Amino acid sequence: MPPSHAKNDFQKDKFILEQLVTKDFKLKYRRSVLGIAWSVLNPLLMMVVMAIVFSTIFAQGRNGSITPDMYPLYLIVGNVTFSVMSDSTTQAMSSILGASSLLKKVKVHRWVFPVQKVLFSLVNFALSLVAVALVMIWFRVVPSWHLILLPVCLFFLMLFCMGLGLMLSALSVFFRDVMHLWSVVITAWTYFTPIFWTTDFIAQMPHILRVIMYANPMYNYLTFMRDIFLFQQSPTPLVFGLCVAWALISLAIGYTIFHKTEHQFILYI
Repeated sequence: MPPSHAKNDFQKDKFILEQLVTKDFKLKYRRSVLGIAWSVLNPLLMMVVMAIVFSTIFAQGRNGSITPDMYPLYLIVGNVTFSVMSDSTTQAMSSILGASSLLKKVKVHRWVFPVQKVLFSLVNFALSLVAVALVMIWFRVVPSWHLILLPVCLFFLMLFCMGLGLMLSALSVFFRDVMHLWSVVITAWTYFTPIFWTTDFIAQMPHILRVIMYANPMYNYLTFMRDIFLFQQSPTPLVFGLCVAWALISLAIGYTIFHKTEHQFILYI
């Protein structure tokens, strides 16, 4: 492909991504009284409810490495980070089917649609950071220079989500059951990841479960985020390496599946 054509395709894809993200943003808050404020209020309200439940009934944050005054920040950072993966992959999964009418009329790169859903989740995450900042201010947590690593963590998390989104969007075209199965996977993944429970429990697990837990992609992304927000330290080389590895593995698998099946989409959508 000549360089001029490649440049034109890139500009076209970039324009489409911008338009789709803008459209989703407007649709999300249309006819909402509070509008964009929900992106801040939602994680805050979820944090309050979960903090009350898990710090009282289930005694999270009462002992171990997380003190009671740090538990809300521990909780909200984990919750908004996991939500990026959960929301983006769930939306990306149905993106090809949702754009079926457009794909039948306009020639456009199909990968744009699942990738756009991931980028939109990044916009929501940026708004959710306001809620995280408010919690830090409330509990007088002073940010450290380690927050400059935030774009690095988000970059690899986005690649991880794009890989999953590409794979799920392709599979759902041929197997609609994937949509129902993924909701079950997300639920199980939620409980298997230390979002509301502290990592002190891992030491009490059998060896094989500890290995599986440490290999859990979202455990590593949550650990990275909590290191820079809560513990004010750089992630360990192991955590950083696993974040990079999972991002590259997910993107490679997702792109391969998507690229090999996309020419058949038109027959099933």
